[in-house]
This record gives sequence, C-alpha cells and structure tokens, in this order.
Amino acid sequence: MSEVYDSESLISVSIVIPCFNEVDAVGPVIDDVRHAMGTTDSVYEILVVDDCSTDATAQIAKDKGVRVIERKMNGGSGASRKTGLLHARGEIVVMLDADGTYTAADIPKMLALFPEWDQVNGARTSEEGTMKFFRVPAKWCIRQLAIYLSGVHIPDLNTGLKAFKRDIMLKYLWVIPDGFSCVTTMTLAFLCNGYSVTWIPTQYHKRIGKSKFHPIKDTSKYFSTVVRMVMYFNPLRVFMPIGLILFLLGSVRGLIEYFCVSGSLQEGDIILTLGGVLIGVMGLLADLIVAQGRSRNH
Repeated sequence: MSEVYDSESLISVSIVIPCFNEVDAVGPVIDDVRHAMGTTDSVYEILVVDDCSTDATAQIAKDKGVRVIERKMNGGSGASRKTGLLHARGEIVVMLDADGTYTAADIPKMLALFPEWDQVNGARTSEEGTMKFFRVPAKWCIRQLAIYLSGVHIPDLNTGLKAFKRDIMLKYLWVIPDGFSCVTTMTLAFLCNGYSVTWIPTQYHKRIGKSKFHPIKDTSKYFSTVVRMVMYFNPLRVFMPIGLILFLLGSVRGLIEYFCVSGSLQEGDIILTLGGVLIGVMGLLADLIVAQGRSRNH
C-alpha cells in the first residue's frame, strides 16, 4: 500500500470524494479511507472535489494532505463526480460520499473483484436517509422499473459507493447529469452497454450533518433518468411495450366493434392500431441508431 501526492507516480486506484459543505464529515471520511486502503497493496490517491463549499470543507481536506480540486461554480453532486473523474489518475476509480454514510472499510473488498468486473457497487443493507416513509417506496418503484428496462437484477440502483474502470466511464461522461441521479446513470450506462456490474453488501450509516436531498425534485429526476438512460441505450424496452399495448387495444376494440356492434371500424380504433405500429417502427429505428453508435464506440 502507498498513497502518492505527486503527478508523476503511477497510480492504480483513485478514491474520489465529492464535497459540498461537509465540514464535520470530510476529515473522518478521509481517515476512514486511508485506514481501509492501508490493508491493500494498491498505489492510490485520494482526490477531494469541493463544489464551492461556503464552510471550511476544502481547507480541512487540504490539511489532511490529499489532492483537492476546487470547482469555480457550484454544479451539484454529478458535476463534482465528473470533475473528479477527469482529474483522477488511477485505472480504477472509487467514489463515495463525504457525509460518512458509506463504509470505507468495504473498498478493499470491491477492489479485489477487479479486473474480472467492470463496475462494483456497494448495496446498502438499510435505509438511513431522512423521510424513510417516502424514500423507501419511491426507490423501490424506480428500482423495479430499472430492473425491467435494463433486464438485470439491481440490488441498489442509486448507491453512492462504487468502483469502476475509468476508461469505460469516460466514454459515457456525456450522459452523466449534474445532480444526485448521476450515480444511477453511472450504473445504467454500464448495464445497458453490456459491461459486467456486480454488488457487495455494505452497511449504511446515518449521515453527518444536514441532508441536501430534495424528495420530490430528486425523486422525479431519478425516475426520468432511468427512462432516459434506457431510451439512450436500449430503446426497444420502452417503445415496444407501448406500441404493442396500443396495437392490441386498437385491434381488439376494432374487432369487437366490427363483429359485435356496428359492423364497421371506428376511427379511434384505427388510430390506436396505427399508432401502435408507428411507435413500434420508431423503436426499431431508434434501436438501429443505438446499435450503429455502439459499434463505432467499440
């Protein structure tokens, strides 16, 4: 094990910690990461990305002797992660929040699964966030949607503890949003493009300090992110079910109307049937475009 501080050394692992006003937590999190990495043989760096904190977060990180990148404008959790990814020098990038919620001691277990896996995530064994009555069912529903749309079982969709191969993630930097749904996007970008993703159980702790999660706004963004990501990489999962439902609905209604009611087809039934066909064709065209783009990237 060795932690490096200069820009010349070869680094195998970069631990990126995005921060915004985490003055009480960032120091202990850095200590926990160092203690965990002390059990490995990895040459690593700790990179703190400060998202224009108004407290002493950045200074505390500097006093700890880690690399600190100070963003010029507040952009959000995803923006900080993208900045960290661009500045990281390791082949493997590990990300965790700076609020003390994630168990840094699990990082060596995650690193042990490389290079066999392309991404390893910490699947939280409990929910310790605020407003559990809202977060738990909302996250479950969105996760079930993601499982259906991606076709893969996902134990924890929006975990903030993740490790991945940097060169792969850089290819999908363009799709990562600036907000909290960034971690969901990082998982789905790998899953929807055929990369190997796995999870290990990890203990989740109550955060240190005040939560920055907005239940209504951020939950709606999680939902839209799941749909948008699958539309980007596997559009048939969205278009074909909708097209099939409309086609069957129009066809069945038309047959009933023709044979059992009036002996003629109604305009609404024809529109539903043709609409289903058109949506299905749109899905096939979108899938062809995605396939062509994927072949160029690979």
